[in-house]
Amino acid sequence: MVPLPVPGRIFVTAIILLSLKVALVAVVASLPIAFALAWVLARLSFPGKLLLDGLVHLPLVVPPVVTGWLLLLAFAADGPLGAFSDAVLFRWTGAAIASAVMALPLMVRAMRLSIEGVDRRLENAARTLGAGRARVFASITLPLSLPGILAAAILGFARALGEFGATITFVSNVPGETETLPLAIYAALQVPGSEGAVWRLAGVSVALSLAALVASEVLVRRAGRGQHAL
Repeated sequence: MVPLPVPGRIFVTAIILLSLKVALVAVVASLPIAFALAWVLARLSFPGKLLLDGLVHLPLVVPPVVTGWLLLLAFAADGPLGAFSDAVLFRWTGAAIASAVMALPLMVRAMRLSIEGVDRRLENAARTLGAGRARVFASITLPLSLPGILAAAILGFARALGEFGATITFVSNVPGETETLPLAIYAALQVPGSEGAVWRLAGVSVALSLAALVASEVLVRRAGRGQHAL
């Protein structure tokens, strides 16, 4: 096995900022896609729905290395998305794409449960009063499913922060470009005597993930209280 590139010095702050940027871009880019998929799966019945559901959740069960390899094939120069290869391969944008793909199933699942929890009688009552589909969606469906959307976004953020297998397979470990926290921890583990750096990076990773989960719970509770106050 070819050893991964190992940084001569661990720039913890730069690695943290890069990890936050990758995770944030991954969540912002995948949020509308996740919500659209969640709404389709929650509200529509059509042939092939089971297949679509399986495809959406496939990254949860397929080894991340396989997901990264498929992304690599897709964005290779001769692949279907080869026109974007220079902008993605070995770049932080590629790390964001890999993180978004891995976080998408969790986001869709949380949003779908939230949308399914919206009382359809409220939507039907609004339609009988003359509200169009767009107004019902904007005034009832979206606000009532907001806790799930917030929870999904932060859950996806936490998942993106911890993404490793698909990222290293897709864009490799390039210090300063694709070396996020998990990749930096792995690289540091390859260097004898770097236990201190590993502890620091692992501590930061745990703290960020825990903060994201706590923030998710706080936002969900606040949104829930807001709904009860309506």
